[in-house]
Amino acid sequence: MFSAADSISIILITGEFIIGILGNGYIGLVNWIDWIKKKKISTIDCILTNLVISRICLISVMVLNGIVIVLYPDVYTKMKLQIVICTFWTFANYLNMWFTTCLNVFYCLKIANFSHPLFLWLKWKIDMVVRWILLGCFAISLLVSLIVPIVLSCDYKFHATEKHKRNVTEMFHVSKMPSFKPLTLFNLFAIVPFIVSLISFILLVRSLWRHTKQIKLHATSCRDPSTEAHVKAIKTMTSFIFFFFLYYIASLLVSFSYLITKYKLAMLFGEIIAILYPLGHSLILIILNKKLRQASVRTLTCRKIACMI
Repeated sequence: MFSAADSISIILITGEFIIGILGNGYIGLVNWIDWIKKKKISTIDCILTNLVISRICLISVMVLNGIVIVLYPDVYTKMKLQIVICTFWTFANYLNMWFTTCLNVFYCLKIANFSHPLFLWLKWKIDMVVRWILLGCFAISLLVSLIVPIVLSCDYKFHATEKHKRNVTEMFHVSKMPSFKPLTLFNLFAIVPFIVSLISFILLVRSLWRHTKQIKLHATSCRDPSTEAHVKAIKTMTSFIFFFFLYYIASLLVSFSYLITKYKLAMLFGEIIAILYPLGHSLILIILNKKLRQASVRTLTCRKIACMI
């Protein structure tokens, strides 16, 4: 029998899964249709397409993990299953983090204005730079995800050996540790792309501040295209920082859940909060992106007309 908490968790996770797949799938579909029509894909669409694919994978892994915790708790204790889930989660998580960072760097290079030679060169070569960054993101994510099963297996074997040397009480606590130490370390590595995104955000805010200052000096309108582009990009980055903060706190909660008495409930709560990041940020992208927003309006209008007929 499932408890009320388990039933509510399954309903929430399923709802998040449906919304997340539809939202991210919509972005990918719109960009794919545009690619077919124009027979080429823009840099921003390329980033967004790769990003939503990684997020669909991430949401799927996280939902699978949540369902296994609720429906098959005994199976979840098996180390092989944990290693498989952690490996796929790490790959999707790192891809998502680096692709989001790539998006933030693109906004910064495309919109911000600075006179530094390096920045001007990157701005000039933005398409080439972004495509190389995307390849680098994939390579880093793949490398880290290949290291995860090796580290987890070695850690598990080490603690399995230690079991023969400790009493029952110590054995219980040690058995929880393999799922904590390595994953916490890999979580800390994920801060690197976040720092890059934060630097891009600060540069964009500084660029907007300088641009607004120049506008006031020349007594021109504050709602020029450059200002609006700055504001939209800053809103997108702000939403990313907010959702990433929730995601990181939730990930830490899952990692340290073994310290809580009701650790299963803590893990489920952490999973539910964590899924909000790849779900919520994508919805914000749809709202703030003109092409995606217009496509959604056209879809809803056509559906309304079809219903009336």
